[in-house]
Amino acid sequence: MSSNQPPRTKALPVDGGRTPDARELRAILVTVSIALMAVIASVSGLNVAQTHLAVEWGASQTTVLWIINVYTLALAALLLPLGAIGDRWGRKPMLITGLVVFGAAGVVAGFAPSAAVMIGARVAAGVSAAMIMPITLAVITSTFPEEERGKAIGVWTGVAGGGGILGMFLSALLVDVANWRWLFVLPVALAAVALAMTLKSVPDSRERSTHSFDTIGASVSTIAVIGIVFVLQEGPERGWTDPVLLISLGVGVAAAIAFVAWELHRGDASLLDVRLFRERGLAGGSLTLLVVFGVQAGIAVVLFPFFQAVLGWSGLLSTVAMMPMAIMMMTASGLAPKMAARIGARSTMTVGIALSTLGLALMALFVSVDGGYLSVLVGMLTMGIGMGLSMTPSTEAVTSSLPRAKQGVASALNDVTRELGTALGVAMLGALLANGYHKAIDDEFGSIPHKAADTAREGIANAVEVAPSTGSHAQDLIRAAQQSFVDGWQQAMWAGVAVMGVLLVYVALRGPKGSDPALTDETKTTETIAVR
Repeated sequence: MSSNQPPRTKALPVDGGRTPDARELRAILVTVSIALMAVIASVSGLNVAQTHLAVEWGASQTTVLWIINVYTLALAALLLPLGAIGDRWGRKPMLITGLVVFGAAGVVAGFAPSAAVMIGARVAAGVSAAMIMPITLAVITSTFPEEERGKAIGVWTGVAGGGGILGMFLSALLVDVANWRWLFVLPVALAAVALAMTLKSVPDSRERSTHSFDTIGASVSTIAVIGIVFVLQEGPERGWTDPVLLISLGVGVAAAIAFVAWELHRGDASLLDVRLFRERGLAGGSLTLLVVFGVQAGIAVVLFPFFQAVLGWSGLLSTVAMMPMAIMMMTASGLAPKMAARIGARSTMTVGIALSTLGLALMALFVSVDGGYLSVLVGMLTMGIGMGLSMTPSTEAVTSSLPRAKQGVASALNDVTRELGTALGVAMLGALLANGYHKAIDDEFGSIPHKAADTAREGIANAVEVAPSTGSHAQDLIRAAQQSFVDGWQQAMWAGVAVMGVLLVYVALRGPKGSDPALTDETKTTETIAVR
């Protein structure tokens, strides 16, 4: 660690504290994985029910997007403050409280009589998710012994990476066999199971700090994240030059700068010691997670319209088509710790990023309307393996860069990075796809009626919907839209390849050299761990 690290005192167990045995560790890992799955499934689940929500309440597209996005906005904004509070209050009480509120919010959402009630329930769910998500990883890093920690983090990253796709599959299945209100049964049931197991299996641990809580830092960080994430979420709908978005961006960037300045001023008493970003582990791990999760989210934006509008598949079948990539990702996440132990964290991350880049390039090279699913399958599988190999050592590099007593903050930083990357990737690759589609389809219209052509310019789904009204031109319009979508796909994928290529060079040269000693050394504040 750098010389910025203050003196440390040993972490002292209380109440006869001891290291959990293998059976207890398995129970802890299963518990936090189930809790994490509840949170992750709720991020993407409502995406498959947008039409149902609009019809149910006569809601506009803007309202529907708020129902979906407000959960992620609340989650991202409060991760860092609530992670820090969990360190001080106790990780088990924070997890229990989060699960109770999360389950209650899910029940309210399932029976919501109006869009306004639904939005309120989603805000409550997002806040409680911000209590749960960082604690799930903090419990692992503060409880598991060093020799088992990497494997446990591998399981956690596999759930975090592949859980969204699995959640979408189960959500689409519920919508097909029942109705959209059943979407909340899954996260509520997972939260209930996780709550029961938490009460029985999860030990409590907390920080004993001599410093007061950094209220200003927590507040400013919340404003910064809200401002930036709001812009990324609303940009595609409102337009990037919308005055509201420009103001939000200015506020977000100013708050981010103020946060860094304040944290440097607070020094050892800061919410997040930003000086640690000088370390290779924290900087390299955070940057890798930002880019990898951004590309993963952007790929989903591209793949689902391809399956549905180009191949004509249902929402359920489209989610099934994504499962091979999720399976590869989760499997590789579990294998990454063994690989890192043999060849090092930096080499493992480099291999993973290289495979992810190759997967993107394969999809860009071979995707075609006539080639169908097989034209993208190899690229999907390759990318899934690459993401799995890069995510686990990156997560471990981030969490191991902060002392054990700050694992709620470390885990929250890890999660904020993922959420920002996701929002950024969706905005960037989505915009590139839309831009490429618009340019390509303008050259394809020919004799298509003017009104239908204007509708088709809005997107491939619009083109498919309006095609029957063009009579004999229907097939020509659909074919033009499909080919234009593929052209836009290739533009977005090549941009992803370029970004991943830059990341590959950076990690190969400046990536973490190995495990940081922060978690195995003494911590700068006293932390208590009670295993009951």
